[in-house]
Amino acid sequence: MNPAFSVIFLTTLIGVGQGLFIALYAAHLLALLGLIAPSDSYQFHTLGSALSLAFLGCGLFASFFHLGHPERAWRAATMWRTSWLSREVIALPFFMLAVFAYGAAHFFGWQSAATIIGGIALILCITLFVCTGMIYGCIKFLQEWATPLTIVNYTLLGCASGFTLATAFSLPTAPALVTIFGITAIVLTLASLMTRLASLARNARLKPRSTLQTATGIRHPHIVQKAQGSMGGSFNTRHYFHGKSPLFFRSIKWIFLLLVFPLPLLLLSNGLLHASLLLLGTAFVVQYAGLIAERWFFFAQANHPQNLYYQQIS
Repeated sequence: MNPAFSVIFLTTLIGVGQGLFIALYAAHLLALLGLIAPSDSYQFHTLGSALSLAFLGCGLFASFFHLGHPERAWRAATMWRTSWLSREVIALPFFMLAVFAYGAAHFFGWQSAATIIGGIALILCITLFVCTGMIYGCIKFLQEWATPLTIVNYTLLGCASGFTLATAFSLPTAPALVTIFGITAIVLTLASLMTRLASLARNARLKPRSTLQTATGIRHPHIVQKAQGSMGGSFNTRHYFHGKSPLFFRSIKWIFLLLVFPLPLLLLSNGLLHASLLLLGTAFVVQYAGLIAERWFFFAQANHPQNLYYQQIS
C-alpha cells in the first residue's frame, strides 16, 4: 500500500494522547488508593489533560487531509453499525470531550467528579484503540493486517509513547511520579517490541493466497507477466504500492526498530538515573520519530492482491 502521511500522523498522534491520558488517570487512581501522594490538580492533571488534548486535536486535524471532501466529514459517522472507521470517528471526539471534562474537574477541584469522568474517558480510550486497530485488522484480504497483533501493537505503541511523554512531563510537574512512569514506559516499550517483532516474523512467513493462476483463471503452471497492461501509471499503481526500492523498504524497518525501542530505552534509563529533562524529552522525540517510520512501514508492508495485475512495468 502507498502510505498516506495524514493517516500516519493521525494514528501516531492520537496514540500519544491516549497513552498520556492513561498515565494521568493511573496517577489519579494511585493517589485515590493512598499508594502515592496526590499530585497538583492544576499543574499536573489539568495541564496534562491539555497536552493530551493537543495531541488528540492535532491527530484529528491531520485526518482531514486524506478526505476528498472535508466538508462532508460528518458523513463518516453514519455507518457506525458496520464500519470501524465510523466508530473511530464517533469515539475520538467523545474521548476528547471526556479528557477536557477530566481536566476541568481537576481545575475546579472536583476530585469525585474527576474519578467518574476519568473512568468514562478510560473506557472511551480503550474503545478508540480497538476501533483504530480494527479499521485495518478487519481487512481479511490484506494478510499483513488481518491479525489480533494489529490491535495489540496499536495499543501498546500508543501507551508506550504516551508514558514516555508522561515521564518527561512529570519531572517538572510531579517529580514523585517520574520513576513510576519511567519504569512503566520501559516495560511498555519492551512489551511492544515483543509484539511488533512477533508481527514482523508472522508477516515474513505469509504466502499470498492469490496467484497469477487464480487471478486470471488460467491453470497453466508457468505464467509470466511481460507488461503492466497500460502505457502509464494509474490510481491502482499509485495507491496500492509505495513505489520505493527494496533497499529503502528494508532500511525503514531497521530505522524504526532502532528509534522506537533501544534508543528510547537507553535514554529513559539514563534520564531516570540523572533526573534529566533533556534526556527524557529526547526519549519521547526519538520514539515518536520512530513511530512515524513504523507506521509508514506498517502501511507499506500490506501487499494488496490487485498488485498481481501490475507486477511488471511496461
